[in-house]
Amino acid sequence: MRILHIYKDYPPVVGGIENHLELLAEELAARGHAVTVLASGAGWRGAACERRGVRLLLAGRLATVASTPLSPWLPLLLTRERPDLIHLHHPYPPGDAAALLAGRGVPLVVTYHSDIVRQRRLGAIVAPLVRRTLRRAARIIATSPAYIRSSPFLAPVASRCRVVPFGVPLERFGQADPERVATIRQRFPGPLVLFVGRLRYYKGADRLVRAMAQVPARAVFVGADATVRAADLAGLAAQIGVGDRVHFVGEQSEADLRAFYHAADIFALPSVERSEAFGIAQVEAQAAGLPVVCTELGTGTSYVTRHGRTGIVVPPDDVPALAHALRTLAASPALARAMGEAGRARAHTEFSLGRMLDRVEAVYDEAVRGD
Repeated sequence: MRILHIYKDYPPVVGGIENHLELLAEELAARGHAVTVLASGAGWRGAACERRGVRLLLAGRLATVASTPLSPWLPLLLTRERPDLIHLHHPYPPGDAAALLAGRGVPLVVTYHSDIVRQRRLGAIVAPLVRRTLRRAARIIATSPAYIRSSPFLAPVASRCRVVPFGVPLERFGQADPERVATIRQRFPGPLVLFVGRLRYYKGADRLVRAMAQVPARAVFVGADATVRAADLAGLAAQIGVGDRVHFVGEQSEADLRAFYHAADIFALPSVERSEAFGIAQVEAQAAGLPVVCTELGTGTSYVTRHGRTGIVVPPDDVPALAHALRTLAASPALARAMGEAGRARAHTEFSLGRMLDRVEAVYDEAVRGD
């Protein structure tokens, strides 16, 4: 099948959707599909190349407004393509417009990664366009049942929605270099709480820092600055007296990231906004056998982590509840191990890369047949 993906960016641009798109495109190509990704380039000139079996078309970028690249050449590049199926990754309003211009002759699949949360004014402006795109789509992929129920855009089109959770290559996270693990444990004696992710406004990293004042453990934050500065969080930790137990180590190599997962005792995802639509780092933590403490956002966070089985789910922006859950797991290694093993089993059942690819191909078949 000739598949054309559309999104605003593609790696080396760093982001959860970008990483997912790269993995999906390359693995579909490995399964024999002809895969093209249409995205915005870094400059105004645009480019075309092939990378690991995926053909990349990068439209020239004039400007970026509200985190959205403006690439007027995107529709032109799309009209030159003859795919069997277009796969649009939302949110990206210019992609919606381009996909609609492609006409009804080509089946459209939309992965609805998230509502537009932070840019509320932009969201209100483009809402009619988004609704029109969803009406046009043959199938809509959501990453959890909860997001279909809770999104005002997905609920009206629920009959055409299909749940396809993110999948990751679990074997990458199932083991780590013992020497690296030992070095981390020596540097950060446990119990050790791990946070992994870019420090974005919705991640709730400051809530985890505050919770550590009530938890007899250490916390390590792995990930680069984004909309929140690690220096500001370190200042907060010092101010509330936990500066010696809260550590910010920045971005890590893949080998070191795996080692942190295996050196930790608990994984924390303290997000506070619906921008956290899934929390794929939870799956990586599960693959390493970690219990998870996450927040209930009405999205996919509590679909990945099952309360009382693979971890503990707490209300968002509730520091005492977050601290209590972390204390509970830190004080009971047997409970933490049991939840971690249950999480590992769930990851292999629901969130493997092969399972995701099978589900995506099934959605494509439905869309092409017009069922």
